[in-house]
Amino acid sequence: MQTPQYLQQRRKFAAAFLAFIFILAAVDTAEAGKKEKPEKKVKKSDCGEWQWSVCVPTSGDCGLGTREGTRTGAECKQTMKTQRCKIPCNWKKQFGAECKYQFQAWGECDLNTALKTRTGSLKRALHNADCQKTVTISKPCGKLTKSKPQAESKKKKKEGKKQEKMLD
Repeated sequence: MQTPQYLQQRRKFAAAFLAFIFILAAVDTAEAGKKEKPEKKVKKSDCGEWQWSVCVPTSGDCGLGTREGTRTGAECKQTMKTQRCKIPCNWKKQFGAECKYQFQAWGECDLNTALKTRTGSLKRALHNADCQKTVTISKPCGKLTKSKPQAESKKKKKEGKKQEKMLD
């Protein structure tokens, strides 16, 4: 004769075993339902790489615009296409609108030429643009800055004029 504890353990084991069998059957059915997809054949194209022109702004010399791309190849479906692009308006267009430079501080004023210069190194180029690695720019030396005592005398003149107006 079997004890009630033994029978209870046997029932639990049978229930767990049946649950395990049920899960295996469900997984097997799910995998059988999946169709094997034939692998897509990778097309090796005889087309060359896209070569892009410079971005041409729609209006003005910066902002939204377009660029044209071309590629070669006998069996290419598409050999030309147009792409939208943007030229940032805060970039120095003097060196190419697609080239961004990091500039050093302005140098001392050259008294012979009355110019001061600084050098910039290429920071970033848009769309593989052809940019110089370093550039140098010059600008006229500024006028001498006014000293503080003159500024104070202007304040005194303004205050004097205000007092005159009050008296009138």
